[in-house]
Amino acid sequence: MYVRAKKGLGQHFLKDENIAKKIVNSLSSEINPLNVLEIGPGMGILTKYLLSVINIDLKVIGNFPYNISSQILFKVLEYRDQISEVVGMFQKEVALRIASNPNCKEYGIISILIQAYYTIDYLFTVNEQVFSPPPKVKSAVIRLTRNQTKNIDCNEELFIKVVKTAFNQRRKMLRNALGIFEKQFNNIDPVYLTKRAENLSVADFIRITKCLQ
Repeated sequence: MYVRAKKGLGQHFLKDENIAKKIVNSLSSEINPLNVLEIGPGMGILTKYLLSVINIDLKVIGNFPYNISSQILFKVLEYRDQISEVVGMFQKEVALRIASNPNCKEYGIISILIQAYYTIDYLFTVNEQVFSPPPKVKSAVIRLTRNQTKNIDCNEELFIKVVKTAFNQRRKMLRNALGIFEKQFNNIDPVYLTKRAENLSVADFIRITKCLQ
C-alpha cells in the first residue's frame, strides 16, 4: 500500500529498514511487559520492530513531525513521572540543542528544561535520502533517559522563568539579563552575575532560582 506524504503536515516517511532497526534497538530492554507509545508511525516501519521490544515503563518512540517536536517534548516533561525513556527522530538542529552542554552555541532553554529531568544521548545523524520525500534538513536520533530527580530543589515555575529570561538576552551578563530580579541580587553569588546564560549548568540555574525565591 502506498501512502502519499502530506507536505502541509510536514510528513517525511522513513523508508530505510536499517535506520528503523537502529532506532528501535536504542530503547533499553528488560524482561517485563511492553508499554511503548509510538508517535508518528507513518507507514509502520518502526512498529513492526517494536513488537519484539519488551519493557516495564512507558517509553515514547517515533519519527516526530518536526513542526511539533518541541511540543511533544514539553508534553514528555509534563508526564515525566510516567515516561522513563524517549527515543526519537528530530531535525538535527533541534537534536543538537536538546543534547548540548554549557558553553556551546546550541545550548539554550530547551537544553536546560529537558536535562533537568532527563539524561540525553545523541545517538546518530540521519541522511535526508532515507525519507520519502527527502526533507531539506538532516535529522538525528537522540535518547532521553529519566534521571533520578523527582523534583528540582527550587520553585519550578520560577526556575522556568529565570531560564527563559536569562536566555532571552543570552549575550548579556546575568546582572543585565536578569534585571527584573535586581532587588534580590544580594542573595546571588556575584560570580554568577558576571556570567552569561550559556555558561551555566542546570545546577547553576537551580541555585540562582533558590536565591530569588
